[in-house]
Amino acid sequence: MTTQANAAGHRTVRRLAGTLHRRPRLRLALLLTAPLLWLAVLYLGSLTVLFVSAFWTTNSFTSQVVKVFSTANFHALVTTPVYRQVILRSVGVALAVTVMCAVVAFPLAFYTARVARPKRRPLLVVAILTPLWASYLVKVYAWRLILSEGGLADWTLRPFGLSGPGFGLPATVLTLTYLWLPYMVLPIHTALERLPAGLLDASADLGARPGRTFRSVVLPMVLPSVAAGSVFTFSLSLGDYITVQIVGGKTQLIGNLVYSDIELNLPMAAALGTVPVAVIVLYLLAVRRTGALSSL
Repeated sequence: MTTQANAAGHRTVRRLAGTLHRRPRLRLALLLTAPLLWLAVLYLGSLTVLFVSAFWTTNSFTSQVVKVFSTANFHALVTTPVYRQVILRSVGVALAVTVMCAVVAFPLAFYTARVARPKRRPLLVVAILTPLWASYLVKVYAWRLILSEGGLADWTLRPFGLSGPGFGLPATVLTLTYLWLPYMVLPIHTALERLPAGLLDASADLGARPGRTFRSVVLPMVLPSVAAGSVFTFSLSLGDYITVQIVGGKTQLIGNLVYSDIELNLPMAAALGTVPVAVIVLYLLAVRRTGALSSL
């Protein structure tokens, strides 16, 4: 009986394996069911709850959430000057960080991908990614020490009659640029590494100067990778609130308002939380035309 049962089990397994082999779509569906279910329940479910709760209100006397549909929170976001300023400031910081990361990352990636010796390139890439292994808070507090009064920035600039930026919006942009720079360097490095050397030689043979070669040959081919890196730098900067608390001084971003309202006015915090989601969706739709999503 045991032998017959084992034989029947083997036949069932073979039939199932044959069915999966003949139907790749069924095999793919079975493989993706668990992660997609996890994504739908935890990620999309939490976003749905966030969006729904943004239409609730709060009792001004008891601070209890009143589950009655209302657009008052979104109306306040549009009409209240403070909220408008914070939203625009947050988007501006995210854009500034993205631009600074691109400006710094491009020459760095060009050196690691095209100038450095092939044997040293993996070591240089590892060195660029090494800061990601350190704790987020350790890096931010290190920048707080650098930017503080009498810190390394003041000590370095004092001989020139200058002083460090201190704490505030510039310090926030500078610290976020340092934090997310590797996410911009890596895709640009990959794109430059795949750039055929023959294109650069052909451009030089046709009499193009380095600037013209960069504009007409290198930049169009690397631009999708720049956009791909900007997805990370923009979204991570837009949703950050810890950095601005540590080095931002009195500066307020969207994340800080969400953190401060989550105890007193949960629906308003939810409405504020939908703003980065909407901005990032619009940003993704914009960069999708560059082919950046295929470079992620």
